[in-house]
Amino acid sequence: MNEKVEYWVKIPIGPIHPALEEPEKFIITLDGERIINVDVKLGYNLRGVEWIGLRRNYIHILYLAERMCGICSFSHNHTYARAVEEMAGIEVPERAEYIRVIVGELERIHSHLLNLGVVAHSIGYDTVLHLSWLAREKVMDILEFIGGNRVNYSINMIGGVRRDITEKHRRAILDMIYYYRQEVMPKIEEIFLYDPTVEARLRDSTVIPKRIAIEYSAQGPTARGSGITKDVRYNEKLGVYPDLGVKPVTPKEFTGVIKGDVFDRMVVRVGELWQSMEIIERALDQMPEGKIKAFPKDNMIIFKLKKAEGEGIGRYEAPRGELIHYVRAEPGRDGPAKWKMREPTFPNLFAVARALVGEQLADVPVAIASIDPCLSCTDRVAVIDANTGKKKVLTEVDLLKESIKKTKEINPNIKAKPERVGGVGL
Repeated sequence: MNEKVEYWVKIPIGPIHPALEEPEKFIITLDGERIINVDVKLGYNLRGVEWIGLRRNYIHILYLAERMCGICSFSHNHTYARAVEEMAGIEVPERAEYIRVIVGELERIHSHLLNLGVVAHSIGYDTVLHLSWLAREKVMDILEFIGGNRVNYSINMIGGVRRDITEKHRRAILDMIYYYRQEVMPKIEEIFLYDPTVEARLRDSTVIPKRIAIEYSAQGPTARGSGITKDVRYNEKLGVYPDLGVKPVTPKEFTGVIKGDVFDRMVVRVGELWQSMEIIERALDQMPEGKIKAFPKDNMIIFKLKKAEGEGIGRYEAPRGELIHYVRAEPGRDGPAKWKMREPTFPNLFAVARALVGEQLADVPVAIASIDPCLSCTDRVAVIDANTGKKKVLTEVDLLKESIKKTKEINPNIKAKPERVGGVGL
């Protein structure tokens, strides 16, 4: 009697793997080459930033939030600042709102160019990787020109911004936009919209239907690639965005169809590159004169926030999707009693994991790259006591003891026991 026997194989990908740009782990269950289940494992990149923030004042957290992610550093401290401003009832000067828009869209351009290169690299098209990353240098130079840094620009302040945009900045930004329109975008469109090789590899790969995108609360280009017309800048009428013509970008505007595959997610990013340049131009034209801070000195902010009560929620459409920061104040504290954030990568990871079921193993790298995951801001870890089932907060001494224990397990011949490490005595 001939019986069909199914052999299922589990293959771990990550947390460190050449196909992954971030430390994440996927346990792939395969039937031959076909994926039948994807188990997502996170927690390899936790830095305890929220916990650290509760031991800092409101101004210090601005810099901490900015370092949550190197790609969208502006998005984090902008969203945090909006949460604090809502909580304390602080009104931001109109000119500062326009500057926030300009810097935010510059960051979106550099983030999307980076991701287009990463996706191209994942399918072996390294020529496009070098093209898009070379073009990205132009916007990075502009961000450095405005803020003084290539990565953490230190633009935002509670109640406004630290840096103004001068006429020199304006001319440099317009020159950059002209360069992109003439030299870069025609090539990017030719490759990601019309190249038959790219379309053959990306079209119908890892489809996230609209129903699944809604069920998993997908965000950003991942959601819009599935036909969900959701964009915080548009739906929530954020800041001065309603005056600048922002609207959700979907693949239908460019290809006439929406499939929710990797190809569509790339089409959305190409469309948003065009839109960001238009928004920046309008913002430069419409930006009024005036002050850029609600408070001339930082100590005035601390004095006001010490008296603050209640809570605030900041929302912003970061390059990867909706970013949320929550703060809660208690009178007399220099900093928040609670600071919590929700990043777009978390729901997007599980949406793409669901979409990978039924796909081929070779589709995993490009599928993950298509959502542009960022784990430095997404990772969460809860330490549970196995005996009591309760959550446990580990101190620096606890972590030091655990690391010594693990080292001795790896090499039992180690005899030395450090008395003090990093200023902590055992």
